[in-house]
Amino acid sequence: MRAVLAVLAAAAITLAGCGGKPADGCPPGQRCLRAGNVSDPGSLDPAHSFVKQDQTVLNDLIVGLTTFDARAEPIPGMAESWTVSPDGLFWRFRLRQAVWSDGHPVTAEDFLFSLRRLVDPATGAGYAVLAYPIVNAEAVNQGKLPPTALGVGAPDPMTVEIRLRHPAPYLPAVLAHYGVVPVPAHVVRKWGDAWTEPQHYVSNGPFRLVSWRLGDRIVLEKNPRFYDAANVCLDRIEYFPTTDSISAERRVKRGELDLNSAFASNRIRYLTGRGRMGDYIRMHPWTDIHYLVFKMSDPAFADVRVRQALSMSIDRAFIARKLLGADQEPADAFVPPGLGAPPAAPDWAGLPLAERQARARELLAAAGYGPGRPLRFELKHPIIAAPVPTAIQADWRAIGVQVTLTRVDTAVFFSDLQLGDFQVGITDWIADYRDPTNFLNLMRSDQAASNYSGYADPGYDRMLGEAEASADPARRAAILQAAERRLLQAAPIAPVFMNPSHNLVSPRVTGWVDNLDDVHPKRWVCVEPQTAAR
Repeated sequence: MRAVLAVLAAAAITLAGCGGKPADGCPPGQRCLRAGNVSDPGSLDPAHSFVKQDQTVLNDLIVGLTTFDARAEPIPGMAESWTVSPDGLFWRFRLRQAVWSDGHPVTAEDFLFSLRRLVDPATGAGYAVLAYPIVNAEAVNQGKLPPTALGVGAPDPMTVEIRLRHPAPYLPAVLAHYGVVPVPAHVVRKWGDAWTEPQHYVSNGPFRLVSWRLGDRIVLEKNPRFYDAANVCLDRIEYFPTTDSISAERRVKRGELDLNSAFASNRIRYLTGRGRMGDYIRMHPWTDIHYLVFKMSDPAFADVRVRQALSMSIDRAFIARKLLGADQEPADAFVPPGLGAPPAAPDWAGLPLAERQARARELLAAAGYGPGRPLRFELKHPIIAAPVPTAIQADWRAIGVQVTLTRVDTAVFFSDLQLGDFQVGITDWIADYRDPTNFLNLMRSDQAASNYSGYADPGYDRMLGEAEASADPARRAAILQAAERRLLQAAPIAPVFMNPSHNLVSPRVTGWVDNLDDVHPKRWVCVEPQTAAR
């Protein structure tokens, strides 16, 4: 998930209003949550969703074969149970008795329809790649096979079968992902893309969509037809686009909002000072890695010694702990901790900065660069990445490298990455599921959409393929660790720091559990009943 940078970019968009005006306030006696969500979602169609704001709302509306508990661990959802073949390639899910919010039964057909729709190239789903472990998914998505060739089946209306091309122990997390959850086949067939309009929207989760006025709020109400409705505390949720983070802070403090899904890192000292909002701040380790990308086809970065020198000379500790200083951590590795693989880091990790910079100068000299012929290039970054590029520029200046910083609009920046219109860029990635492959697969030679550097190493690709084919967890983890070491040695990228999740949560909110994914389905959250309309 390209989330932090993309999320903040989305927050800058001005949205026009549409739709009917929702009722304001919370009826006395009901439990209502008012939440800031940075910006409006891009879509409430799972197949057309791609950023965190979409996830936040969709987690409340739609439940997949699996779903997430309060800790963001996958648990049974529409499937009450499942079995897996010994080789890990055949999964059978038994559905529970459940209905959509319009009373229509949830059946296996909904899942077959939705998974085929996800990989159908005509859909243009941003998360079709998550289905690639399924037999024929990639070929279908590339237009080489029809959607009916996808490796899914339904021997009866209450059973879904999925055939995989390689073991995927993380499949339960993928099936709970907001981009993979089902859509109501009977509604989508009737209304087409208009099915997401509030008057047509049908869901199977703990809440249903009441209204959505762009730039104002999204209103959800408890779904009485949800299979576990008796254990859902909240009666109503209102999501507000909080594009101004400072204003959102004040609204949370005044009690106008119960929580906000972000706050600026540079505000941490202010918020914790003088008893302001220290008890509202919720920060937790996250799978958000910020990293530099070197364009491999640029002559300046053709020599691996240059890329290694640039990576090892960055003062990550200063950037993470002093410059940013809101629980960020330095990152020498690409795969964050907690994803099931042993730690991997380059051989220079842990050396003092002065020693790393001396070694970097030696590598640059061996590559033909020095005082008489300094290395020169452009570091392109989105507006919101400041002040990190300036610190990196200073680190590189210390080893004799001359860097020009170019700041561009965030949407333009990501377009430039896709088009290869850069020399060095800085971006980030957040795990879509807890497995090292969600990061390592970004750098496969056949992943042009995410492999901005153009890194192409048959050996690296082969190692990832071997890990995919292994049903032995220990062997798989060891191969993935070795693949990451190979990637870091080649240095097409340079990890810089890990960002924690940042939430403001009122003490009146209960059931909120900080977790590695920063996923918080409101099914598990509660507040006291409203005594008077807010």
